[in-house]
Amino acid sequence: HINTGDAGHYISLISELEARGARVVCIYSGGLDFSGPVRDYFFSSRGGKPAVDSVINLTGFALVGGPAAQDHPKAVKTLTELGVPYLCAVPLVFQSFQEWEASELGLHPVQVALQVSLPELDGAIEPIIYAGREGVTGKSVPLDDRVSMLASRALKWATLRAKENKDKHIAITIFSFPPDKGNVGTAAYLDVFGSICAVAKELDKRGYDLGSDFDPESVTPESLMDAVLHDKEARFDSPTLNVAYRMPVSEYYDLTPYAHELEENWGKAPGELNSDGQNLVIYGVKLGNVFIGVQPSFGYEGDPMRLLFSRSASPHHGFAAYYTYLERIFKADAVLHFGTHGSLEFMPGKQVGMAQDCYPDRLAGTIPNLYYYAANNPSEATIAKRRSYAATISYLTPPAENAGLYKGLKEVQELVSSYQGLRENEGRGPSIVNSIVAASFTCNLDTDMAEFIKTDEKLHEALGMKNPFLADETASFDAKDVSLDARDQIVGLVYRKLMEIESRLLPMGLHTVGVPPTADEAVATLVSIAEIDRPEDDVIGLPRILANSMNRDLEEVYKNANNGVLEDVEFLQKITLATRAAVKALVDESTGADGRVMEVIPMAKIMANALGAKPQYRVSLSKSGFSKGSTDPALTPLFEYLEFCLKQVVADNELGALAEALNGKYIEPGPGGDPIRNPAVLPTGKNMHALDPQSIPTSAAVDCAKRVVDKLLARLEKDTGSMPESVAFTLWGTDNIKTYGESLAQVLELVGVRPLPDALGRVNKLQLIPLEELGRPRVDVVVTCSGVFRDLFVNQMNLLDRAIKLAAEADEPLDQNFVRKHALQQAEEMGCTVRDAATRVFSNAAGSYSANVGLAIENGGWESENQLQDQFIQRKGFAFNSDKPGVIDQQTELFKAALSTVDVTFQNLDSSEISISDVSHYYDSDPTKVVQGLRKDGRSPAAMMADTTTANAQVRTLSETVRLDARTKLLNPKFYEGMLNSGYEGAREITKRLRNTMGWSATSGAVDNFVYEDANDTFIKDPEMQRRLLDTNPNAFRDMVTTFLEANGRGYWDTDPENIDRLQELYQEIEDKIEGVAS
Repeated sequence: HINTGDAGHYISLISELEARGARVVCIYSGGLDFSGPVRDYFFSSRGGKPAVDSVINLTGFALVGGPAAQDHPKAVKTLTELGVPYLCAVPLVFQSFQEWEASELGLHPVQVALQVSLPELDGAIEPIIYAGREGVTGKSVPLDDRVSMLASRALKWATLRAKENKDKHIAITIFSFPPDKGNVGTAAYLDVFGSICAVAKELDKRGYDLGSDFDPESVTPESLMDAVLHDKEARFDSPTLNVAYRMPVSEYYDLTPYAHELEENWGKAPGELNSDGQNLVIYGVKLGNVFIGVQPSFGYEGDPMRLLFSRSASPHHGFAAYYTYLERIFKADAVLHFGTHGSLEFMPGKQVGMAQDCYPDRLAGTIPNLYYYAANNPSEATIAKRRSYAATISYLTPPAENAGLYKGLKEVQELVSSYQGLRENEGRGPSIVNSIVAASFTCNLDTDMAEFIKTDEKLHEALGMKNPFLADETASFDAKDVSLDARDQIVGLVYRKLMEIESRLLPMGLHTVGVPPTADEAVATLVSIAEIDRPEDDVIGLPRILANSMNRDLEEVYKNANNGVLEDVEFLQKITLATRAAVKALVDESTGADGRVMEVIPMAKIMANALGAKPQYRVSLSKSGFSKGSTDPALTPLFEYLEFCLKQVVADNELGALAEALNGKYIEPGPGGDPIRNPAVLPTGKNMHALDPQSIPTSAAVDCAKRVVDKLLARLEKDTGSMPESVAFTLWGTDNIKTYGESLAQVLELVGVRPLPDALGRVNKLQLIPLEELGRPRVDVVVTCSGVFRDLFVNQMNLLDRAIKLAAEADEPLDQNFVRKHALQQAEEMGCTVRDAATRVFSNAAGSYSANVGLAIENGGWESENQLQDQFIQRKGFAFNSDKPGVIDQQTELFKAALSTVDVTFQNLDSSEISISDVSHYYDSDPTKVVQGLRKDGRSPAAMMADTTTANAQVRTLSETVRLDARTKLLNPKFYEGMLNSGYEGAREITKRLRNTMGWSATSGAVDNFVYEDANDTFIKDPEMQRRLLDTNPNAFRDMVTTFLEANGRGYWDTDPENIDRLQELYQEIEDKIEGVAS
């Protein structure tokens, strides 16, 4: 631009900054490495301190390497030394100004990859478009309103460096979702008020003004909660929530330029939400110069039908007034959005590259936006970065423990242990097997066992064609009538299921910002890290090392154990226990008297101190029966890697990063994702980024995907006797970041297309795998992408669409190519080309997110399942077409036609931290009953889930997965006691699991009756548990009671009338208590 004299957009921004009194220092490089000029010109000659207060990169490219070969570590090192906020603004390149303005997607996908995603790896924030190309001449022209916005935001960041802490106004924004239900202070995995308390004490220590009444010694999470709520039973729209400010309607219209545009959806202000009928009401509390405010609800919670007919929405007047208050009245120097996640970043507007009429841009205004975000959710954090200009600060998810066994499950385990010692005793052995079968019915393991035996012809035959786990056949079964091998396999299957439940990782309680895990809390995470092979780091997982030492192939052990081979179930459990003991021995070496890891002592130092003695982890392995394995040289790199990971797990910079950011400092970037798969996610307190979207799927992800697809097809063939013709797939943004594109690669594997990288490593080429090599028919797919996946991976949607159309146009026999078979049928029925009929990649409209099925279920405002299914089809039926890049069109009929041929619905679970009852996202995107309603034969498709949370990847039915999840969480004392120990927020988390479980009943019918029955026994029948829930969070308990009644009323739970009577009485008691407290 400078060399060609096309620098008007540069001059415009520089002039704007200078007009506001800023001194602008410009650097230019003839090459692609700006780190040298940064060092030469942005540091003062005296003492090497920064000579600038903030930096704006106007090229839009990475700091080092531009659009070609980037060197992110070098860029991060340079920017860390400089230590000031680093904004990377974007000039339009592949679109004219007019094209961008008209586009719902916003910035062109290629530019998103090159000029948003890659700079984020450097730690860049705020990708504001400030210039475009004029359509006729091609010259760059400044966009005046965007130039003004960019200048304002850059100067606000600079002001944070100059202003004294005592004079800074800080707004802390908390969330409440769903509203009305004891949910103020909602955030994934976070003890919100405990964390705010920690932040308030840190701010006080650093000289911020929290008012004369603030006492860091006496302030507690409860006192802060009471200040915001006045009482824990506050309804969202209730006057018992503390009112910080009443905004007259005239003031609102004066200070909110776009207020009149909201009237189309919401009528004239003040409206009904966040209003007292005359004024707009801002909820929260001021502590000196710190404001803790409650972000208003999205607004549609009570009217889900409105969502059905609305492609997009707008914030209501109360929502707009809240952000107007922060900027124009409270005059915040920075806002801290507290936890994952709020609604601001999901408001309507372009996907990336906001315009002045996009609601996230309007609401965010010019205030620097800091955002505490869970480290395991980089995809939604990235949405917050790009749409609401957030600088994210990652926080740790709660420490994990093994779920363990309890109640009847423990009794079954004791019977299995007895059998192991008496299996060959013809008197006692069969008797114990009969007891194990009977006990399995008592604790509801019978369904899992029965399904396995039903599809295993060999075992079924060995059992005399009887299935002892079917209620009508168990009475006629006697274990003494079958062989020892058959008895072993029955016990092996039960034992394997018990171990599956026991070893599942369970996040314990909630995380408090700035509190790292204890040594014991770190062990379970490290064990999971130790189990994974990491060839890229030359690290072999401990289970493989131990299996090798016994001359066993680990994959064979996994396979046999999954099939109930008792000897290998026992061997696998021996490996598991040895791994836990060895890792604990390593951690114990560095644990202080207080139970915390204060310093990780290097192995060499330990060995030296012990005068050459063997490290304790080797001693432990030897004691566990792996004496040969304990001497394996491969242990050294593995345990050195675990030492490094331990340092990362217990490091803590969550409060430190916030304090630095509020001082106008650069926040060091880091990847988000699963810390078990990628320990580089740790330590937390980083400005989270995703990955280069053009780099996935990686070759390792393709290999993993093939293994999962092979297991899926084998399981389906075993269960149904045939190969599926079509699979409905759900793709998530976070999952594909964590796994580097595994589920994306699974879609390609089903279709039989191989992804290939170009010379720069960008995955953008495709190759049809020959049928002879594939060894099976090509399976058709219908891909529903989350709104976040659409925003982050639009290039991969292009790849998928091209791959499916490549298969559809291949001249192959129809019984070997189901993609082509269905596309030909649909082309004839719909009167379109085969290529158009092969459209299979769908998502929401641009700027819209989720099917909002979860929203309807969470708020109980839906009338029938048909309504939910219509909502899914209407909101997710926007098709991506690689022949029209940048356009996502509503194609409802094509979507329905594609879904009508589906035999299987399929999703992935890739992280132990988030499972199917933890969030509503999974059932929100589940099309199982939608497909059943569209199929001509009305048959329900098989619903399957892959679980790659451990090295031994599993493919289960959805029902199996729901049962496993309920046993390890909702019904598990370790889980619910851990949550109750977290108080108000913990009680809400328990209720959320029950509500999400009912969501699966609504979308798939995959929830067994015993789940509701056992939950009712646990939380409702027990008077002491009733009292604890009522005292802790009455509104959350009321929601739990409502959920039970709703599950029964909708036919999902069949129970005794006495239970329903008790629930109805209890509901009235809770209502009376809340009314009494409120009055």
